[in-house]
Amino acid sequence: MSPITGALPITLYWIAVLVLAAGCLAVIGVAHWQRKNKIIAIAAALLAVDLVLVALPSPESPLGVTIALGILSISIAVLGGGIATTYVLKLATRGLVRPGLFGGIIVTEPSRTAGGALRANAGEQHEVLRGGRTIGYLERFAVAATLMAGFAEAIAVIIAIKGVGRFTELEAAEARERFIIGTFASLIWAASSAALFHFALN
Repeated sequence: MSPITGALPITLYWIAVLVLAAGCLAVIGVAHWQRKNKIIAIAAALLAVDLVLVALPSPESPLGVTIALGILSISIAVLGGGIATTYVLKLATRGLVRPGLFGGIIVTEPSRTAGGALRANAGEQHEVLRGGRTIGYLERFAVAATLMAGFAEAIAVIIAIKGVGRFTELEAAEARERFIIGTFASLIWAASSAALFHFALN
């Protein structure tokens, strides 16, 4: 049973939840506009506070609040996850990985194959993990939507599809590192955003 009773306290509670979520989305917008990934830390803090607030025993959410929170949760997941993932990857790689023109990274072909044979194209540079930004948007939308709908099992399918699609590009150590770290960062952000809606609904 929720300790929050009375029309005014309940109204103020849900206003606070929505304001925090809207503030988180606004900060994400500023981060996109100013192209400053560090600002995502503020959005993450607002999201964390909002999650704690809705995770506490709370009154039943009105339909309007549920709809608004659902829209905000999806928006935070899709738009904020890209900046969060980019920031985490930059910290992990210390900015030493060169970005490509199509959302991937530039890697150098190793001199030998896994079997020890010499490569004809050893030393050549090319872009791998192309389209990572667009795939990330779709991935986070799918993860957040399935969690909000109550089908957490679908996450395994999403990860499997992504893994199969990227398998041939993961020969370079930099690509494997980026794939693993980026996927986890993206999934954690999307799941946290979806949890905002889930806790409010339940």
